[in-house]
Formats: sequence, C-alpha cells, structure tokens
Amino acid sequence: MKNLAHTHLMTLRLDVDFGRTKRVGIIASGHRGIAMVTGGTFDGARLHGTVDSGADWFVIQPDGSLLIDVRLTLTTADDVPIYLNYQGSMRGRGDAMARFHKGQLLDPADYNLLISARLECGDARYSWLNALTLTGSGTQTLSGPVYEIYQIGQTLD
Repeated sequence: MKNLAHTHLMTLRLDVDFGRTKRVGIIASGHRGIAMVTGGTFDGARLHGTVDSGADWFVIQPDGSLLIDVRLTLTTADDVPIYLNYQGSMRGRGDAMARFHKGQLLDPADYNLLISARLECGDARYSWLNALTLTGSGTQTLSGPVYEIYQIGQTLD
C-alpha cells in the first residue's frame, strides 16, 4: 500500500468569544449552539494572515461529544479574502467532555479534536487552494482552538 502523502499547510489560531455563545436549544441530535469567532491568525509556508470573523454551529451530543461546523473568513497578508469551512468532532475520555463544557482546560491526552476542511478563493494567486483535501487536529486553549491543518496528497499547481 502506498503511503498517504501529507504536508503541513498552516497553523490556525482562533479567538472565540465564549461569552457571546448563542444557545439555540435541544434538537434531535443534542444541544445546538453558535460560538462567535472574533479573530485569529493562520501561518504556513505558503499561506499566512488573519482570521476576520466567523462562527461555529456546534452540537453537544447526549454523551457530551462536540460536533463542530465552522465557517470563517480569512485575509492573507497580501489582502486576499479566503473562505474556510470545516467540520469535525471533539471527543474525550472519561469525564473530559463534562469538564470541557464547564470551561476547564483539558490535558491534550484526554481528548481528540479532529477536522476535515475546505478552502475557497477566487484570486488566481491562490487558486491552488480550491482543489486541496485538508484534515487537521486541534488543541483546546482558553481563548479558542489551535489547529494544525494538513494537505493530503500532493499539490498539482
């Protein structure tokens, strides 16, 4: 079997205003909420800039696991807008997710925060982003998550 090629694309750091989280309420799959992303940064070998705004339309499942659906507007250092969308989950061992929902900082060994992402950009200089398959893993901080995002396969630009 051929090894799956992967390359680090960027580190994404998000600032989340947890105080402005909207609680939509109980739905069939759990508890729906919307967390506002107020800023952040992204840095990689070919891509860096700031996070303008966005939100996470999350669901807390009955077992405490978190399903995430995040949509962000990024701006590169050379002022090009990029749309980033990712879905994923945060699952913990033992009572980790209960502690997370109380606002506690967890040991990274107690949870997995995994995502699948897509980027979209209309600027020709960044058109190579539109065809990428991306995956990543995150770490919880008190101000918001930090993700290491990887490109799967090779760039054909």
